Amino acid sequence: MKRYLNKGFLLIAVLLLLALTACSGNSSEKTSKTNSAKGDTVSAKLGVISYITGPGAAYGEAITNGLKLAQKEINAKGDVKIDLVIEDSAGKQEQALSAAQKVMSDDDIVGLIGPTLSTEMNVVGPEADMNGIPIMGTSTTAEGIPQIGDYVFRNSLPEALAIPAALKKAVDKNGAKKVAILYGNDDVFTKSGFDTMKKAAEDLGLDILTIETFQKGQSDYNAQLTKIKGLKPDLILCSALYNEGAVIMDQARKAGLDVPFVGGNGFNSPQVIDIAGQAADGLIVATPWFADKPDQKVQDFVKKFDAEYGKKPDQFAAQAYDALYIYAEALKNAGEADRDALRDALAEIKDFPGILGNFSFDKDGDVVMEPTVLMIKDGKFQLFE
Repeated sequence: MKRYLNKGFLLIAVLLLLALTACSGNSSEKTSKTNSAKGDTVSAKLGVISYITGPGAAYGEAITNGLKLAQKEINAKGDVKIDLVIEDSAGKQEQALSAAQKVMSDDDIVGLIGPTLSTEMNVVGPEADMNGIPIMGTSTTAEGIPQIGDYVFRNSLPEALAIPAALKKAVDKNGAKKVAILYGNDDVFTKSGFDTMKKAAEDLGLDILTIETFQKGQSDYNAQLTKIKGLKPDLILCSALYNEGAVIMDQARKAGLDVPFVGGNGFNSPQVIDIAGQAADGLIVATPWFADKPDQKVQDFVKKFDAEYGKKPDQFAAQAYDALYIYAEALKNAGEADRDALRDALAEIKDFPGILGNFSFDKDGDVVMEPTVLMIKDGKFQLFE
């Protein structure tokens, strides 16, 4: 119904515009889009809304670094020239929406990347869809994001694929039968991750001993961890961003809880190791990205990223890097920098050979690809086999 209404709205808008033009007798065409004939260079401006300042700034730094590296390479090839307009959301819904409205008001901007958090996308996505501008989340993994509308896409591995894959492998490897769940209940992303964890645990027939909650920015988790320890679970399922997740693991290990943790995408960051140190060992996550994968495209990207920024790329950088290449491919196929043509070209992307693997969008604009399961061991992410 939403898609039908959107198309209907656009048709009405076009008819009204034609009528107004005819009434005014003004035959001049007003457009600030950068058009290009097929076969020529397609020049396009894309808006980026990213979590650049605040406690989750590491996400935004990784994403914008991945985008800038891809932009440099794409522009050097010459088929497509992309100009990025980057705005800071600070991880806040209101600021993300304000930043999105600012870039969407620029008619030259034909597509958006971001925002970083699912919470932010839940307010920015509908605004972009209503304005008929394609938007792609590179890190928004909560349930229902691409279903917001026809113009909403993502290339980030959703929790609905990642968490069941990680949990299944953790259960098989550890012979687990009893689990405890701990999640942040004041964030769309972590709440959605909890919903997926609970369903995945129930689907596997696991005994859920307890469900504990916490809030963003909380520093003391000993009450929840003491209760969990007394119930002796085989695994702890934890839906958290890396800030809280790393502190939880540190306090769990200090409390004598040595069982593996299964986390979602927000937990899948090198920052967990930086914050928790050795206590991060035993964290199991599923990801589309593994920097040590013996694939030439992956290793070339790692080498270039390291040379540019002095560090290895994480999954947020890798997903952003691939996202800009997907936009470039769609712009090239569209042959022009036009919002509707770009949306249609994005929807047609199939088996795109990115650094994350072969990537396609499904009918909703969601991800079609296989995840890789990793575990932190000896202070680094390793294949969990």
